[in-house]
Amino acid sequence: MSAETWAAVDTYLEPLVGEDEALRAANHRAREAGLPAIQVSAAQGKLLHLVAQLHGSQRALEVGTLGGYSTIWLARGLQGPGRHVTTIEVDPRHADVARENLDRAGLADVVEVRVGKGVDVLASLVADDVAPYDLVFIDADKPSNVAYLEAALELTRPGAVIVVDNVVRAGALADPQDDERVQGSRAVVERAAQDARLSGTVVQTVGSKGYDGFLLLRRLA
Repeated sequence: MSAETWAAVDTYLEPLVGEDEALRAANHRAREAGLPAIQVSAAQGKLLHLVAQLHGSQRALEVGTLGGYSTIWLARGLQGPGRHVTTIEVDPRHADVARENLDRAGLADVVEVRVGKGVDVLASLVADDVAPYDLVFIDADKPSNVAYLEAALELTRPGAVIVVDNVVRAGALADPQDDERVQGSRAVVERAAQDARLSGTVVQTVGSKGYDGFLLLRRLA
């Protein structure tokens, strides 16, 4: 199987996934602004949306906003009048683009974009004793994955779902190579495996974003 085939399948699935104009505009604006094209695919975004819906999530935390594409998918999947997303972005220019996109999608009152280094913003959320999050999506710098998971455990309660993106890394997850992104992925998988509070799996994926996968965790206690 080739990357072209994987991308072709994603294209075929477009009517099922249902990416709308606001989502397409978000990606277009991100490209226009020169943001790196590392956002989730439409199919992956829809999966986040469905996870939020199936879990009945009201509050979500996202580490790694980029242009707000995944944020839109997450926010639209949340339930209830008090639905809220806190999303963290280290680059102020990226955050500005994300705010534009969220406003265009009608989600400015649902999503709070916080700018700063992920570990620092997460520490401030812990210090502020914010209400627990039901769903956490981690898609930022890979060497900090374990720190992000530790913070997620402080900011959630039993029953919460935690998703860590880009852990398979074209199969490099199985190879202890000298790459800090791979090491960060291996570390977070191993950390999760050792924690009796967590039940999880890694789902390998292929598509327009290549061969990768995500760590899916449920907090038991």
